[in-house]
Amino acid sequence: MPNFFIDRPIFAWVIAIIIMLAGGLAILKLPVAQYPTIAPPAVTISASYPGADAKTVQDTVTQVIEQNMNGIDNLMYMSSNSDSTGTVQITLTFESGTDADIAQVQVQNKLQLAMPLLPQEVQQQGVSVEKSSSSFLMVVGVINTDGTMTQEDISDYVAANMKDAISRTSGVGDVQLFGSQYAMRIWMNPNELNKFQLTPVDVITAIKAQNAQVAAGQLGGTPPVKGQQLNASIIAQTRLTSTEEFGKILLKVNQDGSRVLLRDVAKIELGGENYDIIAEFNGQPASGLGIKLATGANALDTAAAIRAELAKMEPFFPSGLKIVYPYDTTPFVKISIHEVVKRWSKRSSSCSW
Repeated sequence: MPNFFIDRPIFAWVIAIIIMLAGGLAILKLPVAQYPTIAPPAVTISASYPGADAKTVQDTVTQVIEQNMNGIDNLMYMSSNSDSTGTVQITLTFESGTDADIAQVQVQNKLQLAMPLLPQEVQQQGVSVEKSSSSFLMVVGVINTDGTMTQEDISDYVAANMKDAISRTSGVGDVQLFGSQYAMRIWMNPNELNKFQLTPVDVITAIKAQNAQVAAGQLGGTPPVKGQQLNASIIAQTRLTSTEEFGKILLKVNQDGSRVLLRDVAKIELGGENYDIIAEFNGQPASGLGIKLATGANALDTAAAIRAELAKMEPFFPSGLKIVYPYDTTPFVKISIHEVVKRWSKRSSSCSW
């Protein structure tokens, strides 16, 4: 074979030029990231059991899900973490070369078999299945510079107005919120519950029953009666929105006609959904979004699209909010590409001489 090309130098040059041009065209389509995807793909299952301790979560949620994951194609091993906040995370690691999308679908199908066996509270909270990435592309921070907003204020704004928009950006695989949204916190007093012969289950049942969105129907709906001139939808504001409204939830009516309200047995306040994460930036209250790259996406294009989307949002921010970038891998990607191009140019020049 070498003699064939030695005897036909023009033909050899043509093939070499074609290969070089093909490589030049292909490099524009290659995915760009700080680290190549060589690690085995992984799929993460996340669930929450409010009020449960680590052992209860392990016995009633983690083990049930793990037992139903057996038999998935190319599954190497599973690892799990159950903590005292009622949160469980199970990571399934597959053999290198496994299609992550197919693995996610198989895990989702197996999970459906386990769902009826999980506690009702876990099913109501929902169980998520996501392709996990080993590292963040970038972290977007939001800080308050004038001291008018708390960490909960910032986190709630980020979750409500920024997270979904960033998640829809091309190239984004996953977005993790560093902070906590607002939630109505109800701190039950065990002594008061015992005094009125109530249990936490009674309180939860009453809250669910009296804080539900009700469809009130229509006034003058079809078929109309003779002489009817009005047709209107009835909007019932049945969801509770303030601590005062939650405090008036009826828990029990005693034999003497007296009533036991939620405020009689619990402290009610508007606070963070959880207190697992405390976010600050240079001593200032903050929140953030950890952004992971989608499989095969271009890191530079994705980062540019994220910055462009944030630039559109920034003029509508409340006074004092500012975007910062405490972590960004794209500068290292740019440096790496620059070094590759520089070395490629040197070698091309050497070959031409």
